[in-house]
Amino acid sequence: MAAAAPIPAPAPAADDEIVYESMPCIRIYKNRVERYFGSEFVAASADADAATGVASRDRVISPEVSARLYLPRIDAAQADAKLPVLVYYHGGGFCLGSAFNPTFHAYFNNLAALAGVLVVSVEYRLAPEHPVPAAYADSWDALAWVVSHAAPGAAAAAGFEPWLADHADFARLYLGGESAGANIAHHVAMRVGAEGLPHAAAIHGLLMIHPYFLGTDKVASDDLDPAARESLASLWRVMCPATTGEDDPLINPFVEGAPGLDALACGRVLVCIGEGDVLRDRGRAYYDRLRASGWRGEADIWQAPGKGHTFHLLEPCCEEAVAQDKVIAEFLNH
Repeated sequence: MAAAAPIPAPAPAADDEIVYESMPCIRIYKNRVERYFGSEFVAASADADAATGVASRDRVISPEVSARLYLPRIDAAQADAKLPVLVYYHGGGFCLGSAFNPTFHAYFNNLAALAGVLVVSVEYRLAPEHPVPAAYADSWDALAWVVSHAAPGAAAAAGFEPWLADHADFARLYLGGESAGANIAHHVAMRVGAEGLPHAAAIHGLLMIHPYFLGTDKVASDDLDPAARESLASLWRVMCPATTGEDDPLINPFVEGAPGLDALACGRVLVCIGEGDVLRDRGRAYYDRLRASGWRGEADIWQAPGKGHTFHLLEPCCEEAVAQDKVIAEFLNH
């Protein structure tokens, strides 16, 4: 008697088809997303953080965009003090992280106190539910909201924020971010170059920490962790389904057809990289290409010896993170 043919295993339901995963952080199915990292929430510190003296509060900017603001301690004798403003976009591969996450909350309490800056940490919509370029649009809207406080009569406008009106020095306005947030900050600065800002506002500087850029061209740091490098490429294709690939100008600002870096709308740039980061040489290329582009600004680069991608968020008290914080604080006060 012939053996019965094996019964084929049922095909996975469409909802169980995994499109992308990077565990233990995220698993993306065809019709749902499971996030295991970066979605935790911590409340703002309206009465000031006990360790740093930094106060924080949350503001809704639009139905899609919100932000957490950080104001360092201001002495009563300097109640009208004007501070540099850092509009910051968090990283997380466009799909993880939050301005309300405990990691970023602790980081900005420390940075605001160290640098004496007013921080606006932006909460933008995440992919894949809101594919790239939604994050760019949200981030632009957040900057426009910040700049609106430079207008005469801003106090009468909807969404008015007294901290910005009272303490923001719009002559010292910075954009910044780490990883995907640095990518966002770059594109927002390029859009400022193309369209300008109202109320005579301008971007004074751009802070790029471990920027998330790719490209089909080979760089040495690709070989530091080939699996991680391929995961970043796969991630980009999922986050931006309309992408043309790794040489899409959104992820490769050096490719032919991308806007020239000489149009970057700021006078100063700081690029921070990690020696052990698979994206290290993409960040270094940004610095090199910017300086060679004809851009009329001042650029600096700082490398953390032996450290990997966004190490400062994972090890905020390590020697290299403390050193990087000091370099950033000096940059924001130049």
